[in-house]
Amino acid sequence: MGKRSKEVRPQASLFDRARNELLGQIRHCGVLQATEEQKDVWFKETMEYIAKRYPGVTEEELAELSAIGRRYCEPVISYGGQGGADSEGTN
Repeated sequence: MGKRSKEVRPQASLFDRARNELLGQIRHCGVLQATEEQKDVWFKETMEYIAKRYPGVTEEELAELSAIGRRYCEPVISYGGQGGADSEGTN
């Protein structure tokens, strides 16, 4: 058991740390309930902040982070309840 506690865990990459911070900011700041216009402003400002905080992250990686964050903010697809054929009573 003592050997396990001494194992070295690999450090998260700079990109991973930036991604984790971005997703944490999304969860805590309320952007999930924002309008599209508010989200656009928020993402512009937040990506500028991330670029300054993580200067080693490339422009391509910043674009990828922004895409990841925007996908994270999209609503979850609702299955059942509203919409589809099952809710209209057709079997």
